[in-house]
Amino acid sequence: MLAPLLAKLRARYPHAEIAMTVRPSLVPLFSGLSYGVRAIAYDPRDAATLGPLFEASFDLAFVPGDNRYSWLAAGADARWIVAFEGDRPGYKSWPVDEERPFPAKPMAWSDIAATLIEGPPPPPYKPGDWPAPDAAPFQRPPPPYVVLHVEASTPLKHWEERKWLALAAALSEKGLAPVWSAGPGGEEMLRRIDREQMFEALGHRLDLAQLWHLVAAAALLVCPDTSVAHMGKLTFTPTVCLFGPSSAELFGRGDFWRDAPFREVTVPDFPCRDQRTLFKRRIEWVRRCQRTPAECAEPRCMHAIGVEQVLAAAASLGVYAR
Repeated sequence: MLAPLLAKLRARYPHAEIAMTVRPSLVPLFSGLSYGVRAIAYDPRDAATLGPLFEASFDLAFVPGDNRYSWLAAGADARWIVAFEGDRPGYKSWPVDEERPFPAKPMAWSDIAATLIEGPPPPPYKPGDWPAPDAAPFQRPPPPYVVLHVEASTPLKHWEERKWLALAAALSEKGLAPVWSAGPGGEEMLRRIDREQMFEALGHRLDLAQLWHLVAAAALLVCPDTSVAHMGKLTFTPTVCLFGPSSAELFGRGDFWRDAPFREVTVPDFPCRDQRTLFKRRIEWVRRCQRTPAECAEPRCMHAIGVEQVLAAAASLGVYAR
């Protein structure tokens, strides 16, 4: 989601060294030096990952989300720290030198992040702007196949299991081989969805770099709003993304990925998608839901999405005829 910020940084500072802190599991995705960026593995729970940050000082640091990381930038001797205004409590922002406002009109979060730097937005993403990562060999399914990634960070983003199976059957009838995907702990969920094991389950056995290559060669990716959806944008894989509690406006294509073969499927103005915060800032135009399973018994916003809506979105991408 920060690719627009990286693209804009590289355009403005073509000869600069650009480093970015990422979760250790994400480091392999940067093996192709996307936008010439050096990935620094950082885990807030592991003090050993602080070493590379403190080996050299930085001229400029950007804090795109929670301003508590401005203290990390200060600890790395950043000479100038830029972050968004309005974070609470105020001590999070004490090290910040320059605070940028959030836009007053709706924008995708990826485009918002790029506004931390003054100037025009970066040019739209093109296939290949983010080089494919190196990956260990794995047994790839024969094409044409469809990746159905069923898991997300919260069960409130999960689609009904019977609908996943119905979608897989409909795509199979159209000559596309469904391939199930989930996170490393999602095997049980895949077994529940496809009890007869009619279709191959592969994604949960792959690391992120391998999953990238699985998605990149797919005829179609269908998933909830989760990290794999952003992988579909980067690989320019035809993607149908299901938005329930999250906002299609905030986390869909936006301007940077406007040319990507990506379709947002959602029920607009769902009544309980009514929370207006982003990174703990209240933003009047934001409409999303960040409730927990303890606060919401079932994700009615996800259940309201029908199989036919998903099939129609896939057809609009030219994956198959209606």
